[in-house]
Amino acid sequence: MSIVTKTGDQGTTALMYQRRVSKAHPRVAAYGAVDELNAAVGLARASAQQDFVRQNLLAVQKDLVVLMGELATAVEDLPRYVRDGYLRVTADMTTRLEGLTKEIESAGVSFKGWATPGASLPAATLDVARTICRRAERRVCALHEAGQLQNAEIIAYLNRLSDLLWLLARWAEAQK
Repeated sequence: MSIVTKTGDQGTTALMYQRRVSKAHPRVAAYGAVDELNAAVGLARASAQQDFVRQNLLAVQKDLVVLMGELATAVEDLPRYVRDGYLRVTADMTTRLEGLTKEIESAGVSFKGWATPGASLPAATLDVARTICRRAERRVCALHEAGQLQNAEIIAYLNRLSDLLWLLARWAEAQK
């Protein structure tokens, strides 16, 4: 089977369970922004110089796959999604990010206002990932405001992730 299916040539795409929607649908915009975020986190992981950063970013990427799967499922198909054994975003995932944030803050890295990205390549890639994370969060919020998001924990997760990415960037700058 080829990746070329031509099924999207008319401007629609399939969600989980083959429900077709416009490629401009807010759900597609939300999981598309998270897909961009996952790629940016992958770039940050590839350019990271510390195992601590690489390992934690890989865990984040695995979370983002879960998050994208949930976003790519219409609300009415979520019971089937769960029955089929797919994972959903949980408060435990958000709490894990909070723990990482506290760990970095305990190492002396803290929020001290605006930062100017670009002090190092690894830090700059983390800042790019952070800004994409904020865009993804806005897209998910729009989906929520349209009544198309059942699990608001996704918003909390993305909010914590952007904070974590900011701190990791500052930590990477300090490691020069």
